[in-house]
Amino acid sequence: MPDSDKKNLAAEVRQFLSTRRARITPEQAGLPVHGGGNRRVAGLRREEVALLAGMSVDYYIRLERGNLSGASDSVLESLAHALRLDEAERTHLYDLARAATPSGRRSAVTASRVRPTILRLLDSMTDVPAYVRNARFDLLAANALGRALYAPVFDSPLFAQRGPVNSARFMFLDPASRDFWADWDKGADDSVAFLRTETGRAPHDKALTDLIGELTTRSDDFARRWARHDVKFHRSGVKNLHHPLVGDLALPYEAMDLPSDPGLRLNFYTPEPDSREREALALLASWASTGTVASAGND
Repeated sequence: MPDSDKKNLAAEVRQFLSTRRARITPEQAGLPVHGGGNRRVAGLRREEVALLAGMSVDYYIRLERGNLSGASDSVLESLAHALRLDEAERTHLYDLARAATPSGRRSAVTASRVRPTILRLLDSMTDVPAYVRNARFDLLAANALGRALYAPVFDSPLFAQRGPVNSARFMFLDPASRDFWADWDKGADDSVAFLRTETGRAPHDKALTDLIGELTTRSDDFARRWARHDVKFHRSGVKNLHHPLVGDLALPYEAMDLPSDPGLRLNFYTPEPDSREREALALLASWASTGTVASAGND
């Protein structure tokens, strides 16, 4: 591993562990508090984490300085338990340790194209919006209703001269995103956390690091969230959108990995039967078939 990559990885480990340590108080960890209000650190001290994880203080300091190389699964699990990591955070810790170990496997190369069978699957999904994206939030393919729903993203001036369409760039670099995402702050938090998770899975993805560098430089909102080192899985939930033609929508979504296409995910929205969202999507599909959505996006 090049020295620059080692330094970046060590910094990532150091900041991730220190931010997780800072959010836990001794009281939450069931530890006695000594010194009252004289504590100089937010959250737990290093020696307190070491105690909770059942390791020496020197060894924990070595880990927090960014040296996860050779750490066993039992050590990582003890550390995850001490820091109360959730599933996404625990996975991120293991990804960082794997990247730090010289003999560890390199992350899989993200697929760069959508296979014809997946494109046909998208086209067959006529009554639900669906699209395929990679872990960098590039929107690689969408069905007709997916393009209609995401018209503000696909029609953004950001992508008139460059591609691919990328929902993270739209989120942080196009002011129109604040109209489209009804809960912009949550969407922004989630997007950054998903990207942070991906840096652990694919630390050598240059396109990913370039995207993060661009957003950190050009968006204070992104940079502030990036400094939190939060991670999160993107599997299911509800997205609140404001579409320029059909108004406010609360759409349940599912995100499914495509096992044969590393790094690609199929996302689709499934509103309740007889709901206002179902009616709105039916209307949007009708407009999409006549080109109304496209013409509205170009006004």
